[in-house]
Amino acid sequence: MVVVAFFCVNLFFITYFVDIEQLTVANPYHFRYPLWPPPFFVNLVHSYGRRYDPLLMARPPFWKMLIWIDAVGFGPFYAVAVYAFVRGREWIRVPAVFWAGMMTTDVLVILSQELYGAYKSPDFPVVAALNLPWLALPVVVAIRMAVRPHPFSVEAAATGEVPARVFGLHPDTAVLGEVEP
Repeated sequence: MVVVAFFCVNLFFITYFVDIEQLTVANPYHFRYPLWPPPFFVNLVHSYGRRYDPLLMARPPFWKMLIWIDAVGFGPFYAVAVYAFVRGREWIRVPAVFWAGMMTTDVLVILSQELYGAYKSPDFPVVAALNLPWLALPVVVAIRMAVRPHPFSVEAAATGEVPARVFGLHPDTAVLGEVEP
């Protein structure tokens, strides 16, 4: 459920509020508020950027490309992944591993820029800590999806991967989504 919550935060806050702000506001130092996101979220992003994240405020071309990838690719993935993880659909395995690799790469590139690049963060430990979930959760997802042939099965629950009883499953039930009568 932690992974589902992470996908929801990304879908409903990061991708379509924070990232969209970076696509609709070209220059955060001179702009008019866009139709979306609401001014409160624009101000929130700019406040964080001014205090901790000059890279976010500079918006170099590579950064904007990562934001477009998030908005066009990851956003729809999060919506589909929430459904697939909640319903225990195994067809999400390959897309999830693919997403995990891309997300890990994106975050490592961003953190290297935050630490060593032209727009270094004045408080890298804060930026690194705030980005840690975007490194840790993709690794968790990749391991869960790549290592187990049936990541949503009771076999996974028996090994502590998924608490079957939380989902209302009988221990002999083969796949999440098959609720006991």
